[in-house]
Amino acid sequence: MNDIAAGHGRHVIVGLSGGVDSAVSAWRLKAAGWRVSALFMVNWTEDEAGYCTAADDFQSARAVCEELDIPLHRVDFSAIYRRQVFDHFLAAYAAGKTPNPDLACNREVKFGPFIDHARRLGADCVATGHYARLAHDTHGAHLLRATDENKDQTYFLATVDVERFENVLFPIGDLTKPEVRELARKAGLPNHTRHDSTGICFIGERHLRPFLSRYLTARPGPILTVDGRKVGEHAGLWAYTLGQRRGLNVGGQPAAKEAPWYVVDKDPARNALIVSQHHDDPRLLSNTLGIASFHWLHRPAAFPVTLTGRVRHRQPLQAVEVHLTGKSGVHAVFATPQRAVVPGQYLVLYAGEECLGGGEITSVGAQDSVS
Repeated sequence: MNDIAAGHGRHVIVGLSGGVDSAVSAWRLKAAGWRVSALFMVNWTEDEAGYCTAADDFQSARAVCEELDIPLHRVDFSAIYRRQVFDHFLAAYAAGKTPNPDLACNREVKFGPFIDHARRLGADCVATGHYARLAHDTHGAHLLRATDENKDQTYFLATVDVERFENVLFPIGDLTKPEVRELARKAGLPNHTRHDSTGICFIGERHLRPFLSRYLTARPGPILTVDGRKVGEHAGLWAYTLGQRRGLNVGGQPAAKEAPWYVVDKDPARNALIVSQHHDDPRLLSNTLGIASFHWLHRPAAFPVTLTGRVRHRQPLQAVEVHLTGKSGVHAVFATPQRAVVPGQYLVLYAGEECLGGGEITSVGAQDSVS
């Protein structure tokens, strides 16, 4: 439901974050004749280090609402976020995975309790500042990539239940980021120059490893080359991910060339981190991925099928052949080897401009495993 011109006094509640994207979403809806209210979500309350910007975000949201003359509601979802997102995030890291909490946040909070709360407040529709588009037909809602491919956020929306997109609006899905900034400036919105948020609230601008060390037990071990030579000590396998080159502290090895080192494998049995100086070490490349439970927004009529997909936000779309496995699994075979893919990341699939769904990667096949 991207037709924001269909307001005619209907009540829409906008998820207002304090950023310019949701502010322009509210402004466009009001200009189109909607009766607009705003709802600010508190998803994280532990701010002892001052990294979470929730307080500043709320003040920014309040200033926008004053400028637009719309009511602002506030709701605390921090307990749900902790239980449904953060605890799973920690468990995944402890298990050696590389999780993406943004997908879980959209599925478990923004398009779950948020929509339910907005409806209790009397909303006919809900809107957010996501860069995405929606189309509707007799088969329901279809999630489409945004006009601004660089800002497209369908990757993060791929595991939301498709029914949750009914009566949802993405008012800026047809705009580019510079256009959003310019509209905010012309409308006199007080946050039109506010920087985009980076990271997630409970991490913010700080480094991930020190933050996680407050919750996960350190278990140091050796850093080994692929031929078994010890070149350093790691702080715990959970603190590293495949392809990582920063923070290894293994430079200046007497028998090594002057080149960066990369994490190419983890050996839990020896509690060892395996490193190499080859950017495209074969251990980093994989053609095949397994997803034990894939979440389809809309499922193709026949398999195997050639689609496009990505394993990271903003990654250029890659050609991939998709097979079904078991009751709900997917086996994906990429035409081009993918670098540094690990369990815990998500594969998101597309047919043309439509996002078909996504699933957490549970297994990764080596490059030479494909005939």
